[in-house]
Amino acid sequence: MSSPTRSIAIALLGLASSLPAAAQPFYQGKTIEIFHSASAGDSYDTLSRLVGRHMGRHLPGNPSFVVRSMPGAGGILAANHLYNVAPKDGTAIGMLDQSIFETQLFTPGKLKADVRRMNWIGRVISNNAGLYAWHTAAVKKIEDAFTTELVVSSSGRASQIRWTMLKNLLGVKFRLITGHKGASEGLLAMERGEVDAVSMPWTVFRVIRAAWLREKKINVLLQTGADAAPDLPGVPRMIDLARNDEQRVILQLFSQAEKVGRSFSAPPDMPAQRVAELRAAYAATLNDADFLADAGNMKVVLDPLPGAALQAVIATFFDHPPALVAKALALTKAE
Repeated sequence: MSSPTRSIAIALLGLASSLPAAAQPFYQGKTIEIFHSASAGDSYDTLSRLVGRHMGRHLPGNPSFVVRSMPGAGGILAANHLYNVAPKDGTAIGMLDQSIFETQLFTPGKLKADVRRMNWIGRVISNNAGLYAWHTAAVKKIEDAFTTELVVSSSGRASQIRWTMLKNLLGVKFRLITGHKGASEGLLAMERGEVDAVSMPWTVFRVIRAAWLREKKINVLLQTGADAAPDLPGVPRMIDLARNDEQRVILQLFSQAEKVGRSFSAPPDMPAQRVAELRAAYAATLNDADFLADAGNMKVVLDPLPGAALQAVIATFFDHPPALVAKALALTKAE
């Protein structure tokens, strides 16, 4: 080989050896951790695993996913970890308690995070939750709870805030049991007769406890979302319990978390490119044929919302007048 040819070959070899490092996708060989705020088997866990099985195919470098359950403090533990401890390079995302914005609004100081600064990736389902009472409970419809005590398993921050507010605003006789780690434990406690009722998303409950519904072991007392489920005719929404305009406005405020439902977010201060990649991959996942088949087999009724739109929804939660927020805050205080 002539000297000029040899020089060119050496130069090309040097260039080629530098290309893999420069062109290697960020996610090549990496693992993305999904942190969620519930126990294993809960809807947060189930949906995190569903998305985690498919999303890696839509990120350059095809990273693997692992799901980490981090229950505790009504979702605050997972939120604080994602915001303050988890890496901010795109290798950590979370499915936080849907009412985490309410925690920020109504329990200032406990949440060491600002949900407005988080990078929201997208929603899997909205959450019109139901309040379900065991068939042997004395409370058969929500009106009964104004005169008869209902013992409610209330593990997540969303239900704790919501049911405490209803007690204080309307006088329903709820006694909250907060020691269960997620709705799955609450369901077992209800079946054993340790509590009367539990709440969780209707779209999830109607699948995992379809037999209970067929066998009429359950009375659906209430819907928490502003939009009624079409297959729950005659079951009142929270806002239907309002006796005046002020109560209705407050109940509407406490129906906002259902818009977040089961959604993914990422830490603040991430590179814009990572956020864009995660949002694009998430959107592609929810249109992936294998993902849709998997979700269909699980009987998950998807209700997606893109990350940018979800980010805007989160911002609106903090637009309420201070006087209304102060009154709502007072209603969340346990007696």
